[in-house]
Amino acid sequence: MSAGVTATSPAVRLGLRENLAQFLLLVGVNALVGGMVGQERTVLPLLAEQVFGLAAITSALTFIVAFGAVKAATNFFAGALSDRFGRKPVLVAGWLIGLPVPLLLIWAPSWAWVVVANVLLGVNQGLTWSTTIIMKIDLVGPAKRGLAMGFNEAAGYLAVALTALATGFIAASHGLRPAPFYLGLVYAGLGLALSAIVVRETHGHAKHEAASHTAPAELHGGLSTREIVVITSFREKALSSCSQAGLVNNLNDGLAWGLFPLYFAANGLSVARIGVLAAAYPAVWGFGQLLTGGLSDRIGRKWLIAGGMLTQAVAIALIAATTGFWVWAPCAVMLGAGTAMVYPTLLAAIGDVAHPSWRARAVGVYRLWRDSGFAVGAVLAGVVADLMGLTAAIGTVAAVTAVSGLVVAVRMYETHPQHERSVVPGDIDLES
Repeated sequence: MSAGVTATSPAVRLGLRENLAQFLLLVGVNALVGGMVGQERTVLPLLAEQVFGLAAITSALTFIVAFGAVKAATNFFAGALSDRFGRKPVLVAGWLIGLPVPLLLIWAPSWAWVVVANVLLGVNQGLTWSTTIIMKIDLVGPAKRGLAMGFNEAAGYLAVALTALATGFIAASHGLRPAPFYLGLVYAGLGLALSAIVVRETHGHAKHEAASHTAPAELHGGLSTREIVVITSFREKALSSCSQAGLVNNLNDGLAWGLFPLYFAANGLSVARIGVLAAAYPAVWGFGQLLTGGLSDRIGRKWLIAGGMLTQAVAIALIAATTGFWVWAPCAVMLGAGTAMVYPTLLAAIGDVAHPSWRARAVGVYRLWRDSGFAVGAVLAGVVADLMGLTAAIGTVAAVTAVSGLVVAVRMYETHPQHERSVVPGDIDLES
């Protein structure tokens, strides 16, 4: 058992207030995790085009494909490894792997170096972000799970937004390299120090909760990893609905990261204004989660997720149909609001349904699907953009997002303990 804590130890207490110091520390660590991604949001698509001369959009988005595919796979292993070895060692390993990323971006003599940096960034994000999520769920218990996820994701994406904004202004004044990536060096060093020295292990909290957890017979604590993968991906209606919605949500984020800067630049916006738009979307996303995470604890998960996906679809469609900074700015705000409705709520729903003994692995499987959306979105948007133009690519993603929201509305059931209905026959079938 990690940290020498037994499953029934009276020293282990669940709850936000009871674990506030460690919870806030993990919020701060996740802000540093988000900042590692934020250093790329404004600058890297422009670097691909202006420094490395990548004319084809599909080629320019290879860094997102590499990042998304590696992060998705790492998410899965992060969950399994944190169940086997504990949460803290996985968190520290993630920061060690992230240390070289800013240096590779600064010194890269070719685009292949940038892709390698994003492979390492994907591993860093998969290990660190997944583990901070798992640790917060461990600490707070079932009553405030949505609130906990709201704070976690808010910290991460506010850091993405602020860093994207900062690097946009730094790049406008000092060039695309090396100055914008100095922030990443600070984030990586500080994240490693805090994780290694101050963060405490939380695996004992999950085992403590598992001792008193009740669940439907089909979702018992003894499921194998293979069964957890199948249940979370396909067979359990709520878990699988969340997995597909997560994939499409990050497909949108890949679009915003990779194509929006190019789209805005093609329509005459300056680097500084592109930075403002690149920051507005994750800023609203980040701040909004402070409200929507706790709101899902009060009104339930399902309709926040479905409504959020449809809100994103409308925002993306409006960006494709309009032109100009002052029109796109409210669209970016709308996109951030829709994402805020979805992001912490999906994680909270996974935590509602999954048994504490395999919850970390279920989170890993969900995040595997979710972050596959970066790669799927980059390939889909890049191919459509090269064949039909940027506007067509953005419109295609809007349509896919609308369909995802409808799937949640039709297939998912409510999962929150205070609002849930009983799982009825047909929600899950392990024998088929």
